[in-house]
Amino acid sequence: MKLAYPTALSMALIMGAALPVQAQTPEELGLEISKQVNEQNDGFGDSTANMTMTLINRSGKKSVRRMRSRTLEVSNDGDKSMTIFDEPADVKGTASLTYSHAVEADEQWLFLPALKRVKRISSKNKTGAFMGSEFAFEDISSQEVEKYTYKHLGEEELDGIPVHKIEAYPAYKYSGYTRLVNYVDKERLIGLKVEYYDRKDKLLKTLVLKDYEHHDSKHWRPGRMEMVNEQTGKSTILEFSDYAFGTGLKDKDFSSNALKKLR
Repeated sequence: MKLAYPTALSMALIMGAALPVQAQTPEELGLEISKQVNEQNDGFGDSTANMTMTLINRSGKKSVRRMRSRTLEVSNDGDKSMTIFDEPADVKGTASLTYSHAVEADEQWLFLPALKRVKRISSKNKTGAFMGSEFAFEDISSQEVEKYTYKHLGEEELDGIPVHKIEAYPAYKYSGYTRLVNYVDKERLIGLKVEYYDRKDKLLKTLVLKDYEHHDSKHWRPGRMEMVNEQTGKSTILEFSDYAFGTGLKDKDFSSNALKKLR
């Protein structure tokens, strides 16, 4: 499913039409629901938001970072997104840039102000932690439908909310996951939870999305995303505010050279 964050993050996740009534295989139904979730996010053009990232280690110690995100919708491909770190001083000016793609490998860059250098992230290193968080570089790309194959596992309740349970299998090279399990609100068709299984097929991380808001009666966006590493006990919380759409961002604002000029 397609996350509007950074998100990526993002994962992406909005309300849609009723599902077809005809008989479908679990694979067909999983794909159909994932397509509807993805398609409903089309048409936002561009967006910006302010973000707070809280890193929590195993003992509960917290480290807080302030960031800004920018996203540009790209027709017939994945979105372009940028994250700029403003606080604290040791990460100020650091910025990431992602060109998500439907089938081809995503392109990602990281600007490190201390080195005054833009570093390209290899497609083989997308499993690495994004800025020390529990989100991997792989997680902050927009999750295009074509990146996975799907299987509908059934319906159940999550915190009292009826959900579709859909398994997604990465169809691209170098993924750090064997599969993801998505819990999708049946009524609004927004993602509420994702379970990530590592290359040994053991539960690695759990992402919970909450505090959704419906912007301009069109776009659902989560106010909070919490990624918990089930194997290390570490977690990362992302909180979003001040969402804005149609801000006038252009393709030229999302170049690797533009990373060096951000303030």
